[in-house]
Amino acid sequence: MELMKTTIGRLRLLAFFEGVSFLIILFITMPLKYMAEMPAPNKVVGMVHGVLFVGYIALVTLAYMEYKWNFKKYTLAVLMSVVPFGTFWADKKLFRDNV
Repeated sequence: MELMKTTIGRLRLLAFFEGVSFLIILFITMPLKYMAEMPAPNKVVGMVHGVLFVGYIALVTLAYMEYKWNFKKYTLAVLMSVVPFGTFWADKKLFRDNV
């Protein structure tokens, strides 16, 4: 898989999955938890999302050092992990210029 050969490729792939997991939490498991009283899906997806989030931050930090990003780009990439659809925006606007 070509995408997995570089740090930026791994970051782009992980950013996609981190973003999807965040949207699943926001739009599926949180409503299930609070409106249908089903907390189990939120616990499972929340754990997966937590692991993906930590991995995303680690890869953003690695890319910051490897590609010599300025601090503004690094900070923006980190902040996009807490904004719905943010990692998709980061992929398009921040990460693709390193491919």
